[in-house]
Amino acid sequence: MFLLSRLCNIKLFFWVLSVYGLGGPCGDGTLGQLVGYGTEMGQKTWNIVGWRKIFKKIPVAHCFGPPGHYKRKFCTVCRKQLESLAFRCEVCELHVHTDCLPFACSDCRQCHQDGHQDHDTYHHHWREGNLSSSARCEVCKKTCGSSEVLSGMRCEWCGILAHASCYIIVPPECTFGRLRNMILPPNCVRLVSRNFSKMHCFRISESLQTEPDEDEDVDGLTQGSVKDAQISTDSSKQTLKIFDGNDAVKRNQFRLISVPRIAKSEEVVEAALRAYYVNDDQQHYELQTFSQQTLFSDDIINRNDATEETNPGPVFREAVPEAWIIRAKSKDHEVIRIYPGWLKVGMAYLSLRIDKESTTQTVIKEVLPQLGRQTECLQNFKLLEVLMGSKQVQRMVLDDQEVILSRLKDIRKTSIRQMNQTRFYIVENNKSVVRVNLFVGGLPPQLSAEEYTNILKDDLAIKTNLLSLSHVYSVQGAVVLEMSCFSEAERIYMLAKDTTVNDKQLTAAVIPEVLHTKLPQNCCPLLVFVNPKSGGLKGRDLLYSFRKLLNPHQVFELTNGGPLPGFHTFSQVPYFRVLVCGGDGTVGWVLGALEEIRHMLVCSEPSVAILPLGTGNDLGRVLRWGAGYSGEDPYSILISVDEADDVLMDRWTILLDAQEAVESAENGILEPEPPKIVQMNNYCGLGIDAELSLGFHHAREEEPGKFNSRFHNKGVYVKVGLQRISHTRNLHKDIKLQVDQHEVELPSIEGLIFINIPSWGSGADLWGSDHDNRFEKPRIDDGLLEVVGVTGVVHMGQVQGGLRSGIRIAQGSYFRVTLLKPIPVQVDGEPWIQPPGQIIISVAGPKVHMLKKSKQKQKKTGSLKETRTDSVSITEVGH
Repeated sequence: MFLLSRLCNIKLFFWVLSVYGLGGPCGDGTLGQLVGYGTEMGQKTWNIVGWRKIFKKIPVAHCFGPPGHYKRKFCTVCRKQLESLAFRCEVCELHVHTDCLPFACSDCRQCHQDGHQDHDTYHHHWREGNLSSSARCEVCKKTCGSSEVLSGMRCEWCGILAHASCYIIVPPECTFGRLRNMILPPNCVRLVSRNFSKMHCFRISESLQTEPDEDEDVDGLTQGSVKDAQISTDSSKQTLKIFDGNDAVKRNQFRLISVPRIAKSEEVVEAALRAYYVNDDQQHYELQTFSQQTLFSDDIINRNDATEETNPGPVFREAVPEAWIIRAKSKDHEVIRIYPGWLKVGMAYLSLRIDKESTTQTVIKEVLPQLGRQTECLQNFKLLEVLMGSKQVQRMVLDDQEVILSRLKDIRKTSIRQMNQTRFYIVENNKSVVRVNLFVGGLPPQLSAEEYTNILKDDLAIKTNLLSLSHVYSVQGAVVLEMSCFSEAERIYMLAKDTTVNDKQLTAAVIPEVLHTKLPQNCCPLLVFVNPKSGGLKGRDLLYSFRKLLNPHQVFELTNGGPLPGFHTFSQVPYFRVLVCGGDGTVGWVLGALEEIRHMLVCSEPSVAILPLGTGNDLGRVLRWGAGYSGEDPYSILISVDEADDVLMDRWTILLDAQEAVESAENGILEPEPPKIVQMNNYCGLGIDAELSLGFHHAREEEPGKFNSRFHNKGVYVKVGLQRISHTRNLHKDIKLQVDQHEVELPSIEGLIFINIPSWGSGADLWGSDHDNRFEKPRIDDGLLEVVGVTGVVHMGQVQGGLRSGIRIAQGSYFRVTLLKPIPVQVDGEPWIQPPGQIIISVAGPKVHMLKKSKQKQKKTGSLKETRTDSVSITEVGH
């Protein structure tokens, strides 16, 4: 009775889904399918497996990174725990076994408009399971998560949580939750990317992409099936290879099932369908022996004859072939689903009966009246065949005279699985304009548009009739190409990655177009820069987390073209903020790029927040972002950025001019280096301070793989310092200092440091907190630098230990340092040997806007995931 009650509840649940237009097989990309839990015959325990998200208007392919081990996660296809290698989508929360990957459905988040049924309305994007055990349903307020099974639903945009039986009554429109003002709305991003993979569209480093191509299907149908079949050594059973069509035979990709040596044909067909996650009546299928004539013959071995029905008996015996092909029986008519997409909101699909006379044109003619479009011309619409593969969505426009029943037969003959992943959409016949924006960097700087065009002609063989230079960044040596041909865009993209100009590797990135006029009034999207080389592997983890929490189009990896692609993408956004994930050097890199390009930005002064991933992280400490990232929840970080206070900070220009050096005039052997300009945010050091940084820099260049933790890096600093503890220099005799046009007499020191922020050497207060009437109290926006001296390594260690402070020398806004001999110099941790000459330090243009973490603590209201959603009242969800 209990089992009967459970089955009735399941039937009732799926009846509700069908009323809402949510039911359907795996291939429909809709919610549920009811199939057997295992592939071994005799196992009669049923379970709801292969769940899919709520009905999705437009199919979107997933973006799979390299396979890895993901603890406490469950496969979306087979619903089993991920105990072996598995894939995860870089954009959404889908996890799947390597052998289940071919059966995953194209139900990823739609992060941009691509010309296929674009619409400004956004619904919740539901994903089942992989929730914490403390997750609570927004409707009934009861626990909906589990660490033992795949349960509960979560919107991957706003984060709202609900039971599988509760979420269907949540209002469909998504408001993007607590982060709505920080998210770049998908309907405000346009990217036509027919020939580009999702990895290219979201600028995800291909070095991380190690899985095979789509055609290879990671051998999931061959190797992984062994796990599913759970081959038994029982002598009463046999293992069969099952192919699902001609394509699988050609590729030699099969699934294994284990059946009794004496079994009915219906039972074997049922097991074969279960192996391919096909939720369909087994009476519509039959098995064909595998032979050389298989691909060229339609003869089906049908053992379900009348005699067998009247006298059921064994069909598969010990002597039968071990390989079979599952085929669909021929039909004179059937019912298909036609999906209207956004042509009719609130309608999932239309069921239409077709026969041998039904063509594309007759189908469109029958469908339009049901959509309320009966008065419109048939030529204004087309029927699309959409194959929703796990890693690619393939669309094909059907010819007006195409016989639909014949087309279905061809697809099923090719692959039953492919038929299960195929939909038919009716769409308007709109002509989309092809426009692809490609960022190309690594070119020689300070050239004209014509000169860049000539370089691209010589090295990339560009066709000027198919593209134009829409933007030229001559200072950075980069251009943005606007192309009207997909194949040309793909060719240039792939060729640029293997091309060098003047011994410098070119970089290429696909750039989306932000439709700034459609941005909501209160929208202030966050532009995120992440340096994956900082903080060990934490940078890569943060890239993944921020892509999930935000729109992936607003997250940029700095190793692919630097900050410029991100600033170009946001150049027309009226108001935005920036989050830099990296060390102080990375922050300086981004701020320098911002200074160079701010005149081309509509929002010329965006505020910048920091997620410290480096070793010292002095600027992050001053702005209260902490000494370094230690695994905090990325969502909490975004909330802190949203609540941060806007502060101003001085930036300084350092002119390095070696032409006036005294020694170089007498030497006459080497030409002096040309003047160069660097920007300073934190501090500039001369002498022993820079010498230690230089030693660390050389050690890191020799063995870069070892410098992946903050603890190890500081240990190297200590080692370098101990090697120079007895080393003495008379720096005050080798340099001269002038502050605000006044000569300053230097004490006996080994290091001279100019500080802009009250943190140096991983948090030490070099200036000190003692009151001094000679100087003003330092601030990061007072337009003044503090000049401090240190007497050696021991003195530096005492300062970092809080036992002493530095020697206060001066405070001013304009500095001239004369070097009488080569001296180590470092600016914000980047060291080098500076030849004799002049160093001039002055304020650099306008102050930069920084974000300082607010002291106010967030309210603790239940679990963290609960705070990610806007509360939905009972009246709003239809109670």
